[in-house]
Amino acid sequence: MDAIEVLGLVKVFGRGRSSTRALDGLDLTVRTGEVHGFLGPNGAGKSTTIRVLLGQLRSSGGSASVFGRNPWDDSVAIHRDLAYVPGDVSLWPNLSGGEIIDLLTRLRGGADAALRTRLLGDFQLDPTKKARSYSKGNRQKVALIAAFARRAELYVFDEPTSGLDPVMESVFRAEVERVTRDGATVLLSSHILSEVEQLCERVTIIRAGRTVESGTLASLRHLTRTSFHVGTAAAADDIARLPGVHDLATEAGQLVFDVDTDSMTGVLAALTAAGITSLTVTPPSLEELFLRHYGDPKPDAPAVPVDAR
Repeated sequence: MDAIEVLGLVKVFGRGRSSTRALDGLDLTVRTGEVHGFLGPNGAGKSTTIRVLLGQLRSSGGSASVFGRNPWDDSVAIHRDLAYVPGDVSLWPNLSGGEIIDLLTRLRGGADAALRTRLLGDFQLDPTKKARSYSKGNRQKVALIAAFARRAELYVFDEPTSGLDPVMESVFRAEVERVTRDGATVLLSSHILSEVEQLCERVTIIRAGRTVESGTLASLRHLTRTSFHVGTAAAADDIARLPGVHDLATEAGQLVFDVDTDSMTGVLAALTAAGITSLTVTPPSLEELFLRHYGDPKPDAPAVPVDAR
């Protein structure tokens, strides 16, 4: 049984002409034991989908299940085995961080004391301070520690590293790897493509409330290409014919193109042989990916499955 199964999910806010269709037939399958990336631009419907899965919103159509249960009807049972961290954490201002962690973990049976202590050290959180004194990053740490301090069957993260510095992001990634080794399932909604690349086995990409692509990162190769801006004496046609080069164009006298990761050595060798006057190599940002690959389809464009089950 899949951990999460969403088919044709629809959510409409409001009525009549003033209504807003936040989800428009969205599909999402998260297999038990995997880390699944959930990607899309702001307003695509990621958070609305997560709120439906958590039982916080009732869908307007389609179906959604979490471990075979209906989130709206069986939310209490689902939350016994689920840990959730939003991207903008609100805490009780007069409670300490430690008190909030204990309260949240008690809802799922209480924290593992040794694990709680280790997580406080790894995330560098002072649990004695009142929540009102915490920065955004420290509020995020409280929620993450509460999520990880007791084992869950399913972890749902909605932009979980918002406000964290790179060191704390690495701690988060290590904890995700730990819980998945223990057999847990993770749904990770993130704007950070590198984070998704490092952690996720499969991804689902949504736009305007619909799934546009779903599959492994290996099958979605355009997500992991590197962008080149090169000043070179090489002919554009010669570079375009190299294996792994895609979408070559000329901008302000430079060649601009994407390269598959496993083809970078050969492309760099060809450029070096031809002579390079300037070179900028960057991983594509998520925003660039959406503009390039998902900016043109009409709102009624069908979803594109990549790896059919």
